[in-house]
Amino acid sequence: MGWHYRKSIKVGPFRINLSRHGISHSYGNRRFHVTATPDGRRHVSVRLPGGFHVGKTFGGRRYRGHH
Repeated sequence: MGWHYRKSIKVGPFRINLSRHGISHSYGNRRFHVTATPDGRRHVSVRLPGGFHVGKTFGGRRYRGHH
């Protein structure tokens, strides 16, 4: 059984996320959002009218398995 921790702090337009894997940050609004993960990946997501959601992840290493 693993343990989990997550804390989110809002600082102006930014959100700082603390987790067991490290510190990440995100920026955006309801329609457009960019997140930088602790392992160096960047995730960009766009929400379109009608409930559609498009997201893409760039760079960094990918985790293999469950931590």
